[in-house]
Amino acid sequence: MFAGVLMMVNGILGIFEGIAGIAKDDVYERIGDYVYKFNLTTWGWIHLILGILVAVVGWGILKGASWAKASGVALAALAIVAQFLWLPYTPVWALISIAIGVFVIWALCNDRSDVAGP
Repeated sequence: MFAGVLMMVNGILGIFEGIAGIAKDDVYERIGDYVYKFNLTTWGWIHLILGILVAVVGWGILKGASWAKASGVALAALAIVAQFLWLPYTPVWALISIAIGVFVIWALCNDRSDVAGP
């Protein structure tokens, strides 16, 4: 349940982050020159699509879908990489989002709800 809620929250915030980048790309300011720079509208679309996927998988985790656990770990890892690449644009939020992704991976990998009890 912890991982599902965190994924839904992180996904919804990613959707808002993406919308802000697409609608008004002067919201974000890059700090210095960066190797992985894209147009901010492109980053907006990346965050919007990734946010939608993360929120859907979070919902699947809350519903107990069998496909959601492995998908959640994979998408959380992908979201961590995306936030690392996004780090110069919003450093504090990117670090918070990376931490949320780590907690999601930890929670999903330590879930023992499908293991039969003694």
